[in-house]
Amino acid sequence: MTEFVVGLDIGTSSTKAVAVDQSGAVIASVTGKHGVSQPRPGWFEQDAEQVWWGQSRQLLAGLTADERVRGSAITGVCVSGMGPCLAVGDAAGAPLRPAILYGIDMRAEAEIDELTRRFGAAAILARGGSALSSQAAGPKLLWLQRHEPQVWARAATFFSASSFLVHRLTGEYLLDHHTASQFDPMYDLAAGGWADDWAAELSPGVALPRLAWSGDIAGAVTGEAAGATGLPAGTPVLAGTVDAWAEAHSVGVRAAGDLMIMYGSTLFLIGIDPSGRPHDGLWRTAGLAPQTSTLAAGMATSGLLADWVARLAGQPTGSLIAGAETVPPGADGLLLLPYFAGERSPLFDPGARGVALGLTLAHTPEHLMRAALEAIALGVRHNLEAFDSVRPEGTSWRLVAVGGGAAGALWPQIVTDVTGREQAIPAQVIGACYGDALLAATATGLVPADTDWTTITGVVRPRRELASLYDERYRVYRDLFTATRPLLDRL
Repeated sequence: MTEFVVGLDIGTSSTKAVAVDQSGAVIASVTGKHGVSQPRPGWFEQDAEQVWWGQSRQLLAGLTADERVRGSAITGVCVSGMGPCLAVGDAAGAPLRPAILYGIDMRAEAEIDELTRRFGAAAILARGGSALSSQAAGPKLLWLQRHEPQVWARAATFFSASSFLVHRLTGEYLLDHHTASQFDPMYDLAAGGWADDWAAELSPGVALPRLAWSGDIAGAVTGEAAGATGLPAGTPVLAGTVDAWAEAHSVGVRAAGDLMIMYGSTLFLIGIDPSGRPHDGLWRTAGLAPQTSTLAAGMATSGLLADWVARLAGQPTGSLIAGAETVPPGADGLLLLPYFAGERSPLFDPGARGVALGLTLAHTPEHLMRAALEAIALGVRHNLEAFDSVRPEGTSWRLVAVGGGAAGALWPQIVTDVTGREQAIPAQVIGACYGDALLAATATGLVPADTDWTTITGVVRPRRELASLYDERYRVYRDLFTATRPLLDRL
């Protein structure tokens, strides 16, 4: 009988599940689209019951009913999801309100400032590895207590996207160490567990989930979950993790100096760095396994910005990007700041906004798209400079590109030209669900622990003749933010 593992990832705009055999071949896959709600500017939410569980349940049922999978042995399941998200539930785990999403949700600015003053910025950075920002889930717990006390009075559990699904599949209440390390300032990196004093202060009356490493088996599929999903009862389910880290695992980003660039609705970077050195413009987190450590960065917009330009132009995003290939580097003097939803790293400034400099009547929608892609690339360069500062002198990062945007030629080429750094392109860019499948395969013994299914099929190299152009554009980019940021407050 053929043996498979199942990986499932809950993303910002879609959920995807795959069945993978021991060779790494994807036997079957299913995808479901969904959206986010924005009840107020800067707020991003999803319905955990309908989207996280409801859609996942339907996709798993479809996957297990596929004739290519039906009747085969499923040896394990691993799930990931965007994160850190915050879904508060009652004692049975039923959600009490829509889930608050990760760093794109910026509602807890006041709580971030308050906790930074209370605990001290240096102490938070030293203990948790990251300065408090919109990416941190801890301030959002405090926000709920302050602004929705009627919800908090009923709260007994809290989840991120992946741990909510693990709970529905197994009944286990737990969180993986990596996701927990993004619940700043509630996790102590050096101790490798909850920072009991600060965690208790931020979750009064709510039990902290037990912690497990991403590759640990959290529990088994219950009979009720088996009936809902088609997964065999008793199938091992792993603790799982945040989607970007699962995606990095899927393309072999595991050794010190490896760095993933994930091109998606937002842009994310993850570097493997065992030094433990914090940086106030990056997130230092626990890795997927004991004794591992990562640095991460995230931009608030990337694909979202490209989609916005396309909507303005009334054209499909892909068509407008293709048209932008005809626009020369530098977009004929047009430069954007990409901070249309504030910015995460390395600025950590929810008040930042987009700016267009150099517009003329001669500029076309194609120019605007080219300038948007270049703006994103300039933001990547800004983040990579922060990554460089923690690496030993004389060493460099090995960049691997993933995500939907990496499949096209223009966007990765622009990033490579702007940063001056090569990017490896893997053959398999299915995403986080593929990394989930690999975690499940190794945890259940389907493949050896050191298995890597990655094949690099191409390398994007910088065009050196553009270096001086983009060096100057980068200086203008940095100066433009400095010059315009005070004006935003006046608006």
